[in-house]
Amino acid sequence: MTIRPIRYLGDPVLRRPAKKVSRVDDSIRRLIADMTESMYLAQGVGIAAPQIGVGLRVVVIGMPDEEPFALINPVVIKRSGERRLDEGCLSVPGYRGSLTRSIAVTVKALDEDGREIRVKSEGDLLAQALEHETDHVNGLLYVDRLDAKTDLVKLEPAGAHVRDGDD
Repeated sequence: MTIRPIRYLGDPVLRRPAKKVSRVDDSIRRLIADMTESMYLAQGVGIAAPQIGVGLRVVVIGMPDEEPFALINPVVIKRSGERRLDEGCLSVPGYRGSLTRSIAVTVKALDEDGREIRVKSEGDLLAQALEHETDHVNGLLYVDRLDAKTDLVKLEPAGAHVRDGDD
């Protein structure tokens, strides 16, 4: 497994729709292993192949306390409801944004063995990640879904705090 550097907003690979995987083979499984390691090192819960510079429709999702899984050629086939969420992205470090996502999401994809699967989730982090990561392979970032630029907020660096003047 190889840790691959995360690509950041401004990198053209993030804006191009990724190519469909025609065959799930060992090279795709190696890519998935690399993506998984890269995601965990960056402390993410999901990563798409374009985020490490690979223009293929491959996504890895790793919810806290659960085994990570891959989605190859993911397509959102059903969504319902709306909810406002605070969202961030490994490719837009140091920022969070408020946006609208679906409450319930169903994605159709292939698994690491090339079998068709469907992943359904409702009202939780997984539902959010399914939409977020599928957006990535379609050339979209969460910042594209913000209602206004003011919905994007710069985060303070870890450990930073405001002093009240008496230190």
